[in-house]
Amino acid sequence: MADSARTIRVLLVDDHTVVRQGLRMVMSLEDDLEVVGEAANGREAVEAVASLAPEVVLMDLLMPVMNGVEAIRAIKADHSEVEVVALTSVLEDRMVVDAVEAGAAGYLLKETGPEALFEAIRAASRGEVRLDPRAQKRLLREVRTPTMRESLTPRETDTLRLVAKGLANKEIAAELGVSEVTIKTHVSSVLSKLDLQSRTQAALFALKEGLTGLD
Repeated sequence: MADSARTIRVLLVDDHTVVRQGLRMVMSLEDDLEVVGEAANGREAVEAVASLAPEVVLMDLLMPVMNGVEAIRAIKADHSEVEVVALTSVLEDRMVVDAVEAGAAGYLLKETGPEALFEAIRAASRGEVRLDPRAQKRLLREVRTPTMRESLTPRETDTLRLVAKGLANKEIAAELGVSEVTIKTHVSSVLSKLDLQSRTQAALFALKEGLTGLD
């Protein structure tokens, strides 16, 4: 079920035509998801983002010409507003870490069911993080997080805690009783102070530091 009436523009990136066709078919059943294009490798993906302006990219990781991690890094460098969800058959520690460090807002396996996939796309469009639980465990074990929590203000710490719980900026603003613009400023400050590149990394830092109250 759609979150709202607006349509989310999605780019599909996979070197297997049948995978792209399958994704396009299942997504065509969702009123709020529009596939605006496809790419068969990372280089094509970077070019397609520039020309098609998708909001969310579903990115395979193992591809010829340019792999998914390199493509994520290039996309985020030039189009920071575009969110990328890694959708792959690979659950290998280094690959998970590299994708997140490159700026992926999500990491899902291709065995993920349609509803979970749709939810991840919608979440990414809101700036939220969605990780396969197995990928999250690997990240919590492998990702090196900084030890600068003491440099955050109390309000920045509150913001970080809510980011880790998957809330979007609008929801965090309502929770803390401030404007969405203020929350955007807090998030940017948190990322800068902790030397992190994405909300995903910030969420993982918060989980490691025990800020969420989650196991």
